[in-house]
Amino acid sequence: MSLCVVPPALVRLGARLVSRRVHNPRLPWEVQRRRLDKLMGPWPLPRGTSVTRTAVNGVPVEVVTAGRARPRTRSGRAGQAPWPVSGTAAVTVVHFHGGGYCVGSPAEARDWAAHLSARAGCRVVLPEYRLAPEHPFPAAVDDARAVVSAVLGEAASGTVVVSGDSAGGGLALGAALALPGIPAGAARLAGCILLSPWLDLTADRAAVPELVRRDVVLSPAWLEACAQAYVPVTDRAQPMVSPLHANLGGLPPLLIQWGTDDLLAPDAENLAVRAAAAGVDVTSSRWPGLWHDFALQPGITAAAGRALAQAAWFVARVSAPDGPEQLADTGEGPDADGG
Repeated sequence: MSLCVVPPALVRLGARLVSRRVHNPRLPWEVQRRRLDKLMGPWPLPRGTSVTRTAVNGVPVEVVTAGRARPRTRSGRAGQAPWPVSGTAAVTVVHFHGGGYCVGSPAEARDWAAHLSARAGCRVVLPEYRLAPEHPFPAAVDDARAVVSAVLGEAASGTVVVSGDSAGGGLALGAALALPGIPAGAARLAGCILLSPWLDLTADRAAVPELVRRDVVLSPAWLEACAQAYVPVTDRAQPMVSPLHANLGGLPPLLIQWGTDDLLAPDAENLAVRAAAAGVDVTSSRWPGLWHDFALQPGITAAAGRALAQAAWFVARVSAPDGPEQLADTGEGPDADGG
């Protein structure tokens, strides 16, 4: 995996500047989306990355693979192809991007997806789910379930991992919780990866002023604006909106990664504790001094590179033919983050 290490302080400053231009509740959603797409669109991907646009159960997606044919190294704009996209990858990761349910696109997670594909030998599906306020709850949840259902329907059992960052983490966990509603005969979900997940829309994000001060990406005002656009206040405690309020028993193995300087860190911490108490296999990684969604920058910071290595280890572990314990003692397991 190629790595251009940038000092964390410099990346932190850049994250703050980008956030001020994008995550601004005073800006119209369309302006925020356009600015974010402009920042993410031209990001160079690792050499040999293939990005194919298609649709899964009517939901537009990008399928990212590394080291395959049809290399795309920049915009990721490839021709349309039918689903399933053929390839040699035996494992599929379905990753939902963040953006508070109101902004964002697959472009945000392409770099992470390409690095994960190269490291774990998997294909990564990035759904372009519908956004609020044009499409409020349950549109994004319906799209997430539609994609996961289709992928599970054509995969071998234990070869699909669902994943998400920020609001996409809420969609990923919600999809895992909703598995009983997926048609009978679908494959078993192997695991779930959650990066800086937003799991509780009922929480008061201004309750810890010191955490508000340290976060360079999110603000309580922007999160509240997103929540208002996505779902009425009276519905925010629903499990498919705030999965931290759900019965967590029966979930597949979880990998949770978060930084301590993240306004959403309490969600990740609470999930790790509650899921473990419910008997779920939990691998949790707390990264001191790092910001929201730091793990999406594996080609930039050393910490994100280590987090990516842990995610690849997790994918290999939970999709191993003999089950989650098969790779439990590798050198890239739970202690790989140093946090």
